[in-house]
Amino acid sequence: MEQHKDGLGLFQVKPEEYGPKYGEQLMEQYKLYVEMADRVSERRSTANTFFLTANTLLVSIFGAIVGKDAALSSDSINIWFLLFALSGLAFSLAWFFIVKSYRQLNSSKFKIIEEMEKNLPLAPYRAEWIALGKGENPKLYRSLTDIEKFAPFTFSAIYIILLSINIYKLIPKPS
Repeated sequence: MEQHKDGLGLFQVKPEEYGPKYGEQLMEQYKLYVEMADRVSERRSTANTFFLTANTLLVSIFGAIVGKDAALSSDSINIWFLLFALSGLAFSLAWFFIVKSYRQLNSSKFKIIEEMEKNLPLAPYRAEWIALGKGENPKLYRSLTDIEKFAPFTFSAIYIILLSINIYKLIPKPS
């Protein structure tokens, strides 16, 4: 059985070999696949909310601990600085890589949707992408991932600054 020439190996059977329900079943599979792509976007949003909440909570807890610094020894504060900065940095890096992974997953899903649309009467996703300048003009479209990456980078910068301050405090000062 020869595959269609779609570049992805998506179409396994030619319409004439499949039978009269080809178009109907293609449309059902298309609707299901678009729904799956939408669910990935929902999971992506949930992941972003989780990491934003976790980082905000981490910053709040740290602020509460440092706010009580009169009751803590400076060694305790240095340990808290170090733990806070390292755990925050780890959260931010994980967040960055998850955003990147969702971008890759969504990109492949939209390539498949575009291939499916080649066999349908309308191609709304392809048309939308063309209307947005295929992502090449930031005035027409700025990638969601580019915007999403800003948050983990911002938190990472905060954690790196705090880590640097902590390391600087640990360096013995000449007498």
